[in-house]
Amino acid sequence: MIDVLLVDDDLELCELLAEFLRTESFCVSAVHNGMAGVEAALSGQYSQSGQYSLVLLDVTLPRLNGFDVLRTIRQKSNIPVIMLTARGDDVDRIVGLEIGADDYLAKPFNHRELVARMKSIMRRIRALEDKENCRRKQLYIDDLSLNLGNHEVFKSETLLDVTATEFTLLKTLVENAGELVTREELTSLALNRSLTIHDRAIDMHVSNLRRKIGSKPDGRPRLRTVRGSGYFYIVD
Repeated sequence: MIDVLLVDDDLELCELLAEFLRTESFCVSAVHNGMAGVEAALSGQYSQSGQYSLVLLDVTLPRLNGFDVLRTIRQKSNIPVIMLTARGDDVDRIVGLEIGADDYLAKPFNHRELVARMKSIMRRIRALEDKENCRRKQLYIDDLSLNLGNHEVFKSETLLDVTATEFTLLKTLVENAGELVTREELTSLALNRSLTIHDRAIDMHVSNLRRKIGSKPDGRPRLRTVRGSGYFYIVD
């Protein structure tokens, strides 16, 4: 379940909303003043996992209003926040978004609309995280580095001019370094089709790739051909 922090001083609303959100696979913890909201949002207090994935934040709160809560949270955290308020005018909505709210919903609201907005934000966050993780992920072997996010290949500090097909071939061979990868497998992965009789396309791509990546730093070849079967990246 996804841990959600609800910051609202309306106890009846908190109880009803928490019960509904649990049916949608959200685990809800509620606090009822602004200071408690800041503390819980930043510390993960009361959450099952130790941190919250999303905050539902009312504007009109005792001790610290919702805008000030959001300002304080944003000084230390990018946790997604949806503002909930009885105030529906554009000025309050714009202020909340400018401070850093991810979305804004005026009371009274439809519970299903709230869930739809929550799920939309979570999908967007996951997509951004996946993209960032992919961008940062690298494969290293010898003096080669492969950036899986942007499909760049570096030999030492030099960027190699490889095609998308050649990148897929090299990535597959590096991921399976020391093991034979068949021509059938390479054709399926790199060319997205089945290998046919007298089909030499994959061999031409491997030949071009071999020329571009050159030899290992000590002069030995990187790729070995197993005649009639496939190729593998040579490891010590």
